[in-house]
This record gives sequence, structure tokens and C-alpha cells, in this order.
Amino acid sequence: GKHWTVNEVRALIHIWSDKNIQQQLEGTVRNKRIFEQVAARLQKFGIDRDWKQCRTKYKNLKHEYKSVKSAQGSGSTSKSMKFFNELDAILGHCTMEQASKSDN
Repeated sequence: GKHWTVNEVRALIHIWSDKNIQQQLEGTVRNKRIFEQVAARLQKFGIDRDWKQCRTKYKNLKHEYKSVKSAQGSGSTSKSMKFFNELDAILGHCTMEQASKSDN
């Protein structure tokens, strides 16, 4: 598919940061319906993406976030990503339990 622009990713993260969406995503694996909602909300911003594109981008962002996070955990600061802080605000709470365990 065509490349996601910064604005598109920002809009996706904005929708993703909705507590309602997060709770739905955390509680399910079969999430096509949720990403259809996400795609519909992107349309309101004038962004034309289908649910598959949204899900793929979501997975990629999540994966990238986790690899940056674990690199930081091991003391490496070379890894970074564009939307890390935004994603940390959303995903940080999910991974905090594991992070605090590995500290002591």
C-alpha cells in the first residue's frame, strides 16, 4: 500500500490513544471490527485507509516501540523512533509491570 504520512500516523495514534479503543484492543485478538472503527474515524480526518492497513500499521508501530523500549532497557540509546513518546503514553502502562520487575 502507499506510504503512511506523518499526519496519517499521528491521526492513527490519536485514535489509538482513545481509552475505549485501547480497552477493546487489549481484550481481543480478532480485532477486525475495531480496526474498521479506526478506519472509519480516519476517514473523518480525510484519511483513506482500510482496516487492514490500519491493523498492519498498528502492529508495526507496536513492534517498533517494543524493540526501542527493550533496547533502552538494555542501556542502548542508539535505537529510537519518530512517535516513541506518543506510543509510550499509550503502551507504557502495559509494559511497566515487566519493567519494574527487571529493575531489582
